[in-house]
Amino acid sequence: MTDPRERIMDHLTFVYGPETAQEVGPQLMAQLDRFRERNPHLREQVLPPAERLTERDAILITYGDQFQEPEKPPLQSLEELLRERARDFLSGVHILPFFPYSSDDGFSVIDYKQVNPALGSWEDIHRIGRHFRLMFDAVINHISRESAWFQAFLRGEEPYKDFFIVVDPNTDLSSVVRPRTTPLLTPVETVEGVKYVWTTFSADQIDLNYANPQVLLAIIDVLLFYVEQGAELIRLDAVAFLWKEIGTSCIHLPQTHRIVQLFRAVLDDVAPGVLLITETNVPHEENISYFGDGTNEAQMVYNFALPPLTLHTFRTGDASKLSAWAATLDTPSDQTTFFNFMASHDGIGLRPVEGILEPAEIQALVELSLAHGGFVSYRANPDGSKSPYELNIVYFDAINDPNADEPQSVQVDRFMASQAILVGLMGVPGIYVHSLFGSRNWREGVKLTGHYRTINRQKFQRRALEAELGDPRHLRHQVFTRYRALLRARRGEPAFHPNGAQHVLQDQPAFFAFVRVAPDGRSRVLCIQNVTGEEQPFQANLGPFGFRAGAPVTDLLGGVGHVLGEGGELSLTVPAYGVRWLRQG
Repeated sequence: MTDPRERIMDHLTFVYGPETAQEVGPQLMAQLDRFRERNPHLREQVLPPAERLTERDAILITYGDQFQEPEKPPLQSLEELLRERARDFLSGVHILPFFPYSSDDGFSVIDYKQVNPALGSWEDIHRIGRHFRLMFDAVINHISRESAWFQAFLRGEEPYKDFFIVVDPNTDLSSVVRPRTTPLLTPVETVEGVKYVWTTFSADQIDLNYANPQVLLAIIDVLLFYVEQGAELIRLDAVAFLWKEIGTSCIHLPQTHRIVQLFRAVLDDVAPGVLLITETNVPHEENISYFGDGTNEAQMVYNFALPPLTLHTFRTGDASKLSAWAATLDTPSDQTTFFNFMASHDGIGLRPVEGILEPAEIQALVELSLAHGGFVSYRANPDGSKSPYELNIVYFDAINDPNADEPQSVQVDRFMASQAILVGLMGVPGIYVHSLFGSRNWREGVKLTGHYRTINRQKFQRRALEAELGDPRHLRHQVFTRYRALLRARRGEPAFHPNGAQHVLQDQPAFFAFVRVAPDGRSRVLCIQNVTGEEQPFQANLGPFGFRAGAPVTDLLGGVGHVLGEGGELSLTVPAYGVRWLRQG
C-alpha cells in the first residue's frame, strides 16, 4: 500500500473502526486538499528520501530565549548569533517550544499556534528559517490547563467536552507505565462537578483524548500549520504515551504507532520533504520501534542510549559496552536514521540502558551525578517503589569532576572526545547549546525554581558570552572552537552521510573506534577516540574495511597523517582522550 490516502484510511480504520473512519476520512481529506491548494510548492522539487539528510546536517538544540540582550526580542538575538557564528557548521536549529506556556519551560503549551510574545514573532522564526532548517516541537500528548481547549472543557463546551480523558479515581491504573512520581489523575472543578483528568507528566499538563477523532483532526491541523510556518522537521514530544487504554501499560500501544504512521502518511501526501522525529525516552529496542518498517513511520528517532553509555565509558575508561551496542545499530531503510545527541534540555535518561548496563553500573552513574554536583530524578513503579529515571547534570560536568585537581585542558580533551563520538557516529548529530558553549552546572538555578532540570537550562547574556568566546583562555572559547572544527570536518566528508556504512572495532577497550564509509564507497574514515586518561597504542587491520595497503591516510582534524602497512595495517599512539579521524579516499 503506497498511496498516502489509502494508508490514511487504513490507519483511521484500525484506530477507530470502519464506521467512524468513513465519517472522519472525508473531513481529513478535505483538510488536506485545502492545504495542498495553499501550498503546491511543498510537493515540488522534493529530494529523494535518501538525500533529505546528509553529512552536512547538524542541528543545534536551544531555547528561543537562550541568548538575551537589552531591548531586543530573544529570537532576533538567536538568529543573529547563529548567522554570525554558526552558518559554516550548523545546518539546522531545534527551537524548543516557543509558544505561550504555563510551566515546564515551554512544554505545557497554552496556544499551539502563537509565538510567545516574550520571545518574538512568527517573522522572527521565519528569519531563522532563511538560514537554517527548522525543527519544531509538537507537544501533542498534553496541553496546558490554561489553554483555551481545557478551559472550554471545564465550562462543558462543545467540542471540547470530550477532548480530555476523565477517569473514575477508583479505577485500577497500576499497570500504567509512569515516567514521573506525580499522581496520574488530577481533580479539576468543572460545571458538572469535580472530574479526574489524566495527567501523565504534571497537574498542569492535561493529556489529550485521541479516542475522540476530533482531537486527531485538531492536532493534524496544528502539524500542518507548523509546516506552513517553515518546519522541515517535526519532533513528536513524549509520543509513546499518546493512546490510553485502561488495563494496559498505556505506552507504545498499537494505536499510538498507527497514529504516528498516519501523521507520516499525511505529510507524505501534502509535504513529503518534511520529516518526523520521535522522542521516546525508553529502553533501546522500544525506542527504535518507531522507525516502523523503514518507510511508514518516523524518519528519525532520538538515540537515547548514547548519552548514558558514553558516560559509562568515560567513567570506566572501557568502551566495551558502548562498542558492543554500537555494533548493533542499524536502521530499516535509507529513509531512516538516528538523531544522535549527548545532552539535551532534559537530563541523561537511564531507562534506555536497561538491559545494556547492569543495575550496579546504572547505580554508579547515579552516584557519579551526585558526586559531580548534579541531581537524580525518579519515576514510580507499579509496586509503589521508585527507580532512577534521569541524571540532571550538564554533560561537561557529568564527564568531568568539577572538584578534580586537573588542568582545564584535560577536561576539555575528555569532553571533546565524548562529543567526537556524537559527531562521527551514524546518524544526524544534535548538539545541545550548553554543550556547544562548554557550560557548567547551574545549581543556583535549581534553588531558584525548585526543579532539578534547571541545572542545564541557564540563559546567556549575549554580551558576556561574546566576550568569553573571544578569550582564548576561557573554557567557552576552547570548547566552541574544538566543536566547530569537528562539525566542519564532518560536513566536508561524504563518509559521514547519515546512511553511510558503519563498522565498529571492538577488540581494544581503551578506544571507541569505528569506520564510516560513504554511500558510494569512494571514501572512508576511521574514527578513533581514546576513552582513557593515558596515552594508548592503537593497532588495526583496515584492509577488510576497504582501506588500501601502502596508501596514506590523512587526519581530518589536522593531526599527523599515516601510511598503512601491508594488508592495511595501522599502528599509532593516541594521547589521553585523543581523537583521530583518518581518511582514505
